[in-house]
Amino acid sequence: MTANALPPVVDADTWQRRLDELRAREKAATRELDAIAAQRRRMPMVELPDYTLEGEQGPVRLADVFGGASQLIVYNHMWFAGERWQCGGCTWLTSQYTRLEFLRNYDARFVVVTQGPIEEALAYKRRVGNRMAWYSTANSTFGADVGAPPGGGFAVNVFLRDGATVYRTWHTDGRGTEQLSHTFPLIDVLPYGRREEWQDSPEGWPRSPAYSGWPGSDDVAALYGEED
Repeated sequence: MTANALPPVVDADTWQRRLDELRAREKAATRELDAIAAQRRRMPMVELPDYTLEGEQGPVRLADVFGGASQLIVYNHMWFAGERWQCGGCTWLTSQYTRLEFLRNYDARFVVVTQGPIEEALAYKRRVGNRMAWYSTANSTFGADVGAPPGGGFAVNVFLRDGATVYRTWHTDGRGTEQLSHTFPLIDVLPYGRREEWQDSPEGWPRSPAYSGWPGSDDVAALYGEED
């Protein structure tokens, strides 16, 4: 950060006018997000096969992963065979979800599914202190069929259950997953934002390579995990 990396100082009336201008755009964005959510609720769905995943207690049908709820959010966690530390972004993002019980009031559940063998996945969960329920799709095509193949990227998928039949209703990946995080909205209201090189920031604002501020998997483990 350089010495002049400060916003200009103005009087209170000028500041309020600028805030009002920004607030108009923020409200317009909120209304657009409401419209997007309304369109999402009108999405069609596709019926899925009767997949079997691996859970902490052994094989489990996808319909049973819902835990009795009718809706399921799945975070497909990247997995690299033989690695002690898995995807830092996935590890950091899912470490935020520590109080998910409120989803019961909305007839929903949120779980992690990964391509890693269940024993390794559960060991990693403990290592990094993750609080979510984990399942493995190592012996199923489920991950590949919903946009998270072995050695591939991460994704979020949403499913709806009608009895024993499961339907896929929504999917996103890449930056689309940011909407499920509280960290990015918090950082984005800061004067310097994410401080990443790709961002549109005033001259002299601090800049670092993309993702350089993200904690690594070992950092998450040091903060929340169990020693092994």
